[in-house]
Amino acid sequence: MASSTELWSLISDSLHAVTDCGLITDYKSLAGGSINRAYRINTEVEVSYFVKLNSAAGLPMFEAECDGLYELISANAIRVPLPVTTGSGAGSAWLVSEYIQLGRGQSGSQRLLGLQLAAMHRASEGCFGWYRDNTIGSTPQHNNQGENWIDFYRECRLLYQLDLAARNGFTGSLQKKGERLLTDLNHFFSGYSPQPSLLHGDLWGGNCAFDEGGQPVIFDPAVYYGDREADLAMTELFGGFSAEFYTVYNDAWQLDEGYRVRKNLYNLYHILNHANLFGGGYTAQAESMIDSLLAEIRG
Repeated sequence: MASSTELWSLISDSLHAVTDCGLITDYKSLAGGSINRAYRINTEVEVSYFVKLNSAAGLPMFEAECDGLYELISANAIRVPLPVTTGSGAGSAWLVSEYIQLGRGQSGSQRLLGLQLAAMHRASEGCFGWYRDNTIGSTPQHNNQGENWIDFYRECRLLYQLDLAARNGFTGSLQKKGERLLTDLNHFFSGYSPQPSLLHGDLWGGNCAFDEGGQPVIFDPAVYYGDREADLAMTELFGGFSAEFYTVYNDAWQLDEGYRVRKNLYNLYHILNHANLFGGGYTAQAESMIDSLLAEIRG
């Protein structure tokens, strides 16, 4: 097994090749990562960076995340950590990015978040999906590009997760109900045609914070172009966003009335993913969500 010294020497070389930061002087483990190990590193020129580590097999995941960060930055709407370098060696893969000192948020921070997220969602492309695949958590996320949102969401999101659930042993009623839902997916889009908006893709409260000046920051993306409601829906899944955030977002770009139901359709993707990653009660929660959606179809 490679030594820690060897690994940090390789990361230092990778960083030094693209910056004038000099050598890494020290590193400190950070809490909060469930898939990756996270560190703050300091360098000879007193510039700090954020480092994610995983096994060497995780390099494609980090490369996709790096591209996703650049995609979000290109919208020029909300602060995103600037990626610096990726690489692998000594049995590990790494992603080095800008280190942002986070704060607690200030009066008006949630308002800014609503305005800036709406502005980011106005960044658009000619089709849904993205030019490359990435991951949602540690699960592969396929982003096959196409012009039909319903087909994309059916095949690249729900069907993929249901097939994965079957491979993980979650068969029976979950699959039967899921199949009925996929067959009638058009029901939820009657009179509604979303545009391909730039999405963070994994926008729960843990992937959003505020810097020391109170400016919103988003990170750990699973980027693609899709219905902006999918991002909004996930903000409601685990909490952490204020009523002011939703009011300001809706004032900036009003949500369609059908969002009330579609948010459950969009969050089903994430609950299925949690079932595939963690099992437990997420499988029953996914089935309950499908039941509610099928009830909407039956009227």
